[in-house]
Amino acid sequence: MDFEVCRTDLRQHRLVNEAPPALADGEVLLRIDECALTANNITYAAFGEVMRYWNFFPAADPAWGRIPVWGFADVEQSRTPGLAEGDRVYGYFPMSTHLTAAPTRVSDRSFVDGVAHRAALPPVYNQYQRVTSRTTTDAERLQSVLRPLFTTSFLIDDWLDEQAMFGARAVVVASASSKTALALAASLQANRGVEVVGLTSARNAEFVGSTGYYDRVVVYGEVAQLDASVPTVLVDMGGDSHVLAEVHHHFGDQLRHSCQVGATHWEQVGAPAGLPGPRPTLFFAPDQIQRRVAEWGGAGYEARVDAAYAAFADSAARWMDVVVHRGPAAVAAVYPEVLEGRIAPSTAVVIALGAAGS
Repeated sequence: MDFEVCRTDLRQHRLVNEAPPALADGEVLLRIDECALTANNITYAAFGEVMRYWNFFPAADPAWGRIPVWGFADVEQSRTPGLAEGDRVYGYFPMSTHLTAAPTRVSDRSFVDGVAHRAALPPVYNQYQRVTSRTTTDAERLQSVLRPLFTTSFLIDDWLDEQAMFGARAVVVASASSKTALALAASLQANRGVEVVGLTSARNAEFVGSTGYYDRVVVYGEVAQLDASVPTVLVDMGGDSHVLAEVHHHFGDQLRHSCQVGATHWEQVGAPAGLPGPRPTLFFAPDQIQRRVAEWGGAGYEARVDAAYAAFADSAARWMDVVVHRGPAAVAAVYPEVLEGRIAPSTAVVIALGAAGS
């Protein structure tokens, strides 16, 4: 079963039932267990054409697409040496019950899906980690929700540090209640001598402040409270053109960099014409991953992310409530809630199209 959305209207969705194709030599059939559904996945859909996210798991009808999600799966059938039925993996999946993969570079730790149509896509999304020692279900769910988002935040923090913060003394993080923003704020506060300002809605301001990750919280429409003479960097997780305009017009040339990351406000995405200050620039995490893996080595890169993630996951467990939505009807019901931003920022959504143990 596949959960598909219309590529030109994300509010339209449908369930498609198809029998899995017969496996060829060198393939495995993965039964997808549980995956996270967050604003990060809505960003994948919003940028699906431009960033080729639709190309990872193409639907039979090109007018429809399968949104990529992160989570866990089990090998249901295998015709690949080194992978056996029952083996568990973590990685990048469609919103489906199954995925046929063509594993290459199989090791005790991982494999790469070598299916032809993914060869030209960013390699970080094609690698699957093998689960050699099972953790708790809660830890797996936390990993599904937080690990992809945290990795993006880790890379932004690392990249800003590499740029010496563009000479800024403050970082404004827009859509500050998103989990990617919270992870970035935690990293910035822990590692940098800059003021970390959360920009959010009045509805979410109290929660954002309660996490302790931000030095200051400001609501949309009140950016004028901030000192416009302070050199500042904007990291925008929402993509709302109105918020972008408010920040750029307030800081002008004192805005040293405008970093665009996500599209939680997916219908308002776009840079208005005539913005003062620097041109908004999209941050693409896979490019920074490739650079760091080349410099640090794969093991060195993983060790750095692992250590930083463990610290953030411990703190996030204090305020985050994971809710599982299992079965086609439950997934179809919660998808619009995530799409429209109606999920409380303290709630994490985990989905499972298949029934438990199916």
